[in-house]
Amino acid sequence: MTEQDKPAPSRLVVLAGPTAVGKGTVANVIREEHPEVWISVSATTRPARPGEIDGVHYWFVSDERFDEMIAEGELLEWAVVHSAARYGTPRGPVEEALAAGRPALLEIDLQGARQVKASMPEALFVFLKPPSWEELVRRLVGRGTESEEERERRLASARVELAAESEFDVAIVNHEVREAAGQLLTLMRPV
Repeated sequence: MTEQDKPAPSRLVVLAGPTAVGKGTVANVIREEHPEVWISVSATTRPARPGEIDGVHYWFVSDERFDEMIAEGELLEWAVVHSAARYGTPRGPVEEALAAGRPALLEIDLQGARQVKASMPEALFVFLKPPSWEELVRRLVGRGTESEEERERRLASARVELAAESEFDVAIVNHEVREAAGQLLTLMRPV
């Protein structure tokens, strides 16, 4: 393959927002309906929730393996989320997708987005926000996947996360998942 045959590198799009806003749901719609979009799979030290598959939803790793990934520079970003588990984005697959010219999406938390912004400021940073605080609480409670203590911890984090909207290039209100996914896909198209 000659230099002119190589695809032009693509621009990374980073999607972040508060807990329970629907980042994962929006990313899943794009994953299912737009296989041309490469979506990062994060590593995490938290246990899998019912129905989650290792390597599809997350890479579920031990604390020891996560420590190795940090030490070896294998993570583009990582953070402790909700004062509990660690999450991180493996660097290699992101760089490979961008070099191949594929539309690339990271669906991560606020701390991770800030780290990516420091190392890849040319990325497009998109903030997904709820229609209202009440709707965010309803969605979190409606998931039924967290204990009361975990819900309270996540809601405390969400208040802080919502205040960070101005750090992002653009915001999308998640009134309806397919509409939000469509807006995100429009932003991912080359200019």
